[in-house]
Amino acid sequence: MIGKIVKGRSFKGCVSYVLDNEKAQILASEGVLEADTKSIINSFYMQSLLNPKLSKCVGHIPLSFSPEDKERMTDHFMEQLAKEYMQEMGIKNTQYLIVRHSNTSHSHCHIVFNRVDYDGKTISDKKDRYRNEKICKKLKDKYNLTYGKGKDKVNVEKLKGAEQTKYEIYHAIKNILPKAKNWQQFEQALNRQGISIEYKYKGQTDEVQGVSFKKGEHSFKGSDVDRKFSYSKLDTTLGYNAIQEQKQHQTVIPKGQATANPAGNLSSAIMDIASGLGSVLSIQPSTGSDADEIEFLRQQAFNRKKKKPKKHRGFSPS
Repeated sequence: MIGKIVKGRSFKGCVSYVLDNEKAQILASEGVLEADTKSIINSFYMQSLLNPKLSKCVGHIPLSFSPEDKERMTDHFMEQLAKEYMQEMGIKNTQYLIVRHSNTSHSHCHIVFNRVDYDGKTISDKKDRYRNEKICKKLKDKYNLTYGKGKDKVNVEKLKGAEQTKYEIYHAIKNILPKAKNWQQFEQALNRQGISIEYKYKGQTDEVQGVSFKKGEHSFKGSDVDRKFSYSKLDTTLGYNAIQEQKQHQTVIPKGQATANPAGNLSSAIMDIASGLGSVLSIQPSTGSDADEIEFLRQQAFNRKKKKPKKHRGFSPS
């Protein structure tokens, strides 16, 4: 059992993604009108207006279970696990939707919930990733569920779609990273395997704060591929590789001459890459004008509460 914490701004995009799957099945819900997808989306949006100060009001947690537990994963048992998980995570007194998907080799469900509860208060996300790991382990032990094998032991050929692509990217990065001494080398090696890098910058600055990897039609944040592949951790590894390379080729320097910087100018290398990048657009599916209008009103209310709007730029290599 593995839980993945996701927070966002668009109930329209999240609910549409969860329900538009041809094998989607609603296991349980609370506080939403289930007449159709649009009604569910509007129900979430209306409650979120109780707290317009909260920018990311969408809570989305996919729960995945090992293929070895597939026979045990009845609808009733999966619903029970999801509800116990929510209770342990403090997801209470709010709207939610539990949807089962059957389009992959491993059983999984999606929990969509409103981070604005019935009283207009925010459901805390403090240390939620740590709590998620702890609670998943607790439930696995309680119900004797199978522990995962780890990414290196997964049979990629048996996977399909986005999941297969993610593991292909994982193995490519794992093999290339130890040999790369800077971002340029790293990017070029990935490009030869059909993988491109997309960078996210902080506000209107040139400071890189995030990285994504794209292959074909699928794109993943570095930390979603593996925790070791966040931008900061990759940058640290590349810097270490550069230092080790410099040490191996270091020669005796005559007294009085300046020594070279062993780390090299990594920041300038990153800036060279950044200078040739273009913009990335995020497109959400449309389900009706009502949701659009409510989301617009919510965003307007949120913007009025902020002293200074933040602008985010996404970039991809040219």
